[in-house]
This record gives sequence, structure tokens and C-alpha cells, in this order.
Amino acid sequence: MKGNVIKYEQDNIDTDVILPGTYLKIHDYAELATHAMEGLDPDFHSKVKEGDFIVAGRNFGCGSSREHAPIALTHSGIKAVLALSFARIFYRNAVDGAFLLPIEIDEDAYKDISNGDELEINVATNEINNHTKNKKYQMKPFSEIIGKIIAAGGLFKFKP
Repeated sequence: MKGNVIKYEQDNIDTDVILPGTYLKIHDYAELATHAMEGLDPDFHSKVKEGDFIVAGRNFGCGSSREHAPIALTHSGIKAVLALSFARIFYRNAVDGAFLLPIEIDEDAYKDISNGDELEINVATNEINNHTKNKKYQMKPFSEIIGKIIAAGGLFKFKP
């Protein structure tokens, strides 16, 4: 996967800012996507392009267990969120629904990656290439079961 970074230098970005609760009744995913990150960044919809990545701090996706958060991000064009850590429910919603990839990175990568950088992510090698800065970082490998769920295209397609 290759895309550009939209970086939010903060921890605890919760599901209510990823997708404010007033939009939970929307069932059209394209319309839902227009409200992604609206609670934190009202201009997000005009910034994001298909294939982009979000980079954020610790505990990304905390708050309620709404599936709408990874759905809205995915349909806005985001292919992965790179964060220092994730709220477990957001992480599993993203993986199980085959939405975006939740990728854990270390503090050095987080500090070095800048808004607008072009990244290429290779899940097979657990490597992130920053083409803008000509640097490489390691991502935390997915566990065996999570890797199998991702490869299957989500939990409903997974055959143990």
C-alpha cells in the first residue's frame, strides 16, 4: 500500500471525533465518509485522497464500540491508521470488518513521520518505507490469527 500521511499529533482520538454520534443513523457509506474526523478536523474530507494513511498517538479509537468509525475512515479513502496503540474494540472492528489496517508503530517512527510524507507499507515484511525522507521503520507484526483474518478479507470470510 502506498499513500500520503495525514498526521494528528495527539493521543486518545475517540470514536466520537472520528465520527460524531449525530451521523450514526446514516446508512449510505459514501455520505458517512463525508463526516469522518469531523469532530477533530472539519477539513479532513477535503484533505484525504484514496489510499492515504492517518498517523496518530496512543489509544486511537477509544470510546464507544461503534463500527461506524472504521467504516467512515475506510470509505473516505484511508487504507491504514498508524498509531502508537489502539483501543482494542476499534482495532478488532477494523480487522474483523475488513475495513482499514490498524498498524502499531514505535515512538521513533511516530516522531519521524510528518504530515504529507509518502509512505509505502509492506505487511508481509512488517516494513514501512518513508519515500519522502528515504527512511524505513518497522511496524508491529500482526498476530498469527489477526494476519489470517486480514488475509481472508475479514472475520466473516475467515475459515479456521
